[in-house]
Amino acid sequence: MRTPCQPAIAAKDLPMRNISLTLALAAALASQTASAATPPEPAEFARYAETLLTDAYRPDAPGVAVLVMRGDEVLYRGARGEADLAADVPLKPGDVFRIGSVTKQFAAVGLLTLVDAGKVALDDPLSNYLPDYPGGEKITIEQLLNHTSGIKSYTDIPGVFDGPIRRDLTTTQMLDYFRDVPPDFAPGAAWHYNNSGYVLVGAVIEAASGQPWHQYLDKTLFEPLGMKHTGYGADPAAIAHQVKGYITAGGTPEPAQPISMTQPHAAGALVSTVDDLAIWNSALHEGKVLKPETYARMITPVGKAMDVGYGFGIETGAVRGTPALGHSGGIPGFNSQLTYVQGPDITVAVLQNNETPGPTQESRGLARRLAAAALGDPYPAMTPVAVDAAVLKQYEGIYRVDETATRTLRVVDGKMTVHRTDRAREDLVAIADGTFLYSDGFSRIEMERDAAGKVTGMRLFSEGEGEGDVAPRTNDPLPMPITLPRETLERLVGVYRMKDEEMTISIEGDGLSGHIKGQPQAVPFVAMSPTRFTGDIVGAELLFAPETGPVRSVGLRQWGSTMTFERVPAPE
Repeated sequence: MRTPCQPAIAAKDLPMRNISLTLALAAALASQTASAATPPEPAEFARYAETLLTDAYRPDAPGVAVLVMRGDEVLYRGARGEADLAADVPLKPGDVFRIGSVTKQFAAVGLLTLVDAGKVALDDPLSNYLPDYPGGEKITIEQLLNHTSGIKSYTDIPGVFDGPIRRDLTTTQMLDYFRDVPPDFAPGAAWHYNNSGYVLVGAVIEAASGQPWHQYLDKTLFEPLGMKHTGYGADPAAIAHQVKGYITAGGTPEPAQPISMTQPHAAGALVSTVDDLAIWNSALHEGKVLKPETYARMITPVGKAMDVGYGFGIETGAVRGTPALGHSGGIPGFNSQLTYVQGPDITVAVLQNNETPGPTQESRGLARRLAAAALGDPYPAMTPVAVDAAVLKQYEGIYRVDETATRTLRVVDGKMTVHRTDRAREDLVAIADGTFLYSDGFSRIEMERDAAGKVTGMRLFSEGEGEGDVAPRTNDPLPMPITLPRETLERLVGVYRMKDEEMTISIEGDGLSGHIKGQPQAVPFVAMSPTRFTGDIVGAELLFAPETGPVRSVGLRQWGSTMTFERVPAPE
């Protein structure tokens, strides 16, 4: 839930603490798999899980609660770190956390129970439930559920994380925030993760049930299933029992930005525990909540959502070749992952009270590593190696992903980085000459060469699985920043406005900085032409117009869409 021009925290090198013990336990589990082809015993798995947590989390910092189950058997239940740094309160496995976008799975199922009851149909237009919503007659319920509606996600609107995010809003007020913003694309034409779509899912639940969306989930799902610690994050009772949330900037944990929990709405406003999430996984995936045909539609991506494996509030994929389902969550102060491995009936719930975890703490990666170990097929630990910057230079270049996207490899400060079109630049960690690891600890790039030893492409192994996707190397030169005369930069300086959002463009060094009002800091941009500037750390571009004469506007391009800010005339 980050807004354009808000810098992401740079990934750090993978830590090396206790790596020998981790490697030993991983080797023991792998040996057991090879010799007996059976999953580990609970005691052995618990030692492995405890070591992972000990390696990744300090006892005096924000931490994590974890539950891993195989069927009805608890393989590991534990916690590490602090629930409240100021009061020195340690985390416990049963603590209540904000779960962020894991909420979407509950909201999707809530709406699907209305489908089962005959009150909603997946191919119904949104206008059946919200007659006044612009373009609602062209948007289906299914498109809301699988992020293909094209509606602008409100968390992509500049300035949303400033003052407005702290206000308590009704569903109607939430809809007013984005209803008149132009869509990103026509309904069904593309896929883009969309928090507005799930606010609308909540609104449809309310229209079809006659109850607030969260009360409907309480009565229909949480109470019948005995999920006593799951509920709406804006309820006073839920607030009283939550752990504190933090953000780690520059290595120091600080209290997370305060927000009104009315605003995440059905896209992210629930709180829960690892124990309740395990109850949920069992009920949902064992057929206790939805009709079989409805559940099958929920976990089967269709249309443009097939490109990313997204069902209805559920991400599809695999762990070590075994089909897996789940959802991740991120919200100020918190980070979460709920995973279900089909067949072996494995549940992994990971809840963290830090919105910016380090590479070995990221919830998706931790859940994947635990799930693989529970299968008896653990991921090996990968050790960083030193590679001379001169050697790294041979891999620099632009690699073609598809017709619209490339990945650019560039050495920055002696380290390899990757920058995909419209995404933020990421640091990579070398684990061998020609092999680079992403910060998730699984996804990696392996460079490809021809018979003469010339670099011809890269092969990306997403989350460390499969045969990888090849991106051939192009002959295009690396885009290089240019230095512009100061008078050219001064032509662009000023205040620009889009509705209630305001962006200030200033000179910074040889380039510019962009600062959206209310955000903690400006983002640097370097010149690629007299009117185009890039900010790789957030994956954004500034596009000034016109090219000659007085500048009238600047386009902020990020994540495939462009928002236009009009220049505010300087006071006379």
